[in-house]
Amino acid sequence: MNKILYVTVTIFSLIGSGCSGMLPSIEETTKSPWQDFAEAKKAFDNIIPHKTTHEDLKLLGFDPFKVPNVKLITYLDLLRIFLPNDSIRMENLDQGVRSCLEVRDVCLGYQVSPQFLDSKRYGSVFKDLLNFQRNKLTTGWKFNALIVLNDGLVVHKVWGGEPNVSILEIKKNPLGPLQNIDNIMPSIKLF
Repeated sequence: MNKILYVTVTIFSLIGSGCSGMLPSIEETTKSPWQDFAEAKKAFDNIIPHKTTHEDLKLLGFDPFKVPNVKLITYLDLLRIFLPNDSIRMENLDQGVRSCLEVRDVCLGYQVSPQFLDSKRYGSVFKDLLNFQRNKLTTGWKFNALIVLNDGLVVHKVWGGEPNVSILEIKKNPLGPLQNIDNIMPSIKLF
């Protein structure tokens, strides 16, 4: 009888103590040759418009055929990116982009989007399991770049992203497991 009582007390102590090590976590990594935002930006900074070739891009880690998550985009995709509506005209574009879009078939782009995101839930295991309160912290980085090539020569480049992602999400459900009862129980029709 003492063993059962001991096990019961231990289980409830762990659940009530907020032992966040028992909560799920998610690590989302978009595979790339760069370990962090600074490395991706450093490689990108080595690209020199009107000088860097597609062969040079391969050496810098921007090879869509060997490096995951480097997307090849056609001149039609580039048109949608650079001329999204009628208020932007071809003459308003960078000379390199304009000349590339005019030749069409040998114009293409590399869209690069490496990232690392780590999501961890923390707080009370009891509240989390019973859906009263879920706390989640997501940290990491995201890098985005667009490289435009005209017949194998880089003519334009632009970058952006989030060097320091930090998102805190606190979801409270005062009714706990009953909060989303509609999703749990099927609809009951009386007639």
